[in-house]
Amino acid sequence: MSRQIFQLKVSLAGVRPPVWRRVLVPGGYTLDRLHRVVQHAMGWRDCHLHSFDIDGRQYGEPDPDGELALRDELDVRLDAVVGKGDRFRYTYDFGDWWEHDLVVEDVCAADPDERYPACVEGERACPPEDVGGPAGYAVLLAALADPGHAEHRMMREWAGAGFEPDFFAADRATTLLRRFC
Repeated sequence: MSRQIFQLKVSLAGVRPPVWRRVLVPGGYTLDRLHRVVQHAMGWRDCHLHSFDIDGRQYGEPDPDGELALRDELDVRLDAVVGKGDRFRYTYDFGDWWEHDLVVEDVCAADPDERYPACVEGERACPPEDVGGPAGYAVLLAALADPGHAEHRMMREWAGAGFEPDFFAADRATTLLRRFC
């Protein structure tokens, strides 16, 4: 039997212009592995908590103190909880509250000549960690776009000279996915 590949579109909610990725992921991946795919495809550094919300059920790393009622993401395969056309949510960084909308655009047989996971398309750079969520990111973008903005210089230094909001390279994301997922 051939492996099923899920084509997912991952979009960062509440951000304009849109930041999104299209990834190809084996359906047999656990949600823990899907977490790593989202992290590396988007450009996050995985230094905050996360959770998935699928049909009203929460999945993630179980909280030993029991404060968060999460099902263990290590025990759940992607193909067991979603199918073609389904939508679900991934939240990263419970302080900045980055919500990602995920859509299963297609489910198909794996191409024997292809390696998975893969990032096949996307737009714009991931916001920097700890920028303050969508509202903080909007402030950063406004300051970077206007050299006359009162916070332009400070924000450029904070974000780093290498941060280019319009830049995204799918091939670089695929390299990271194959190395770390």
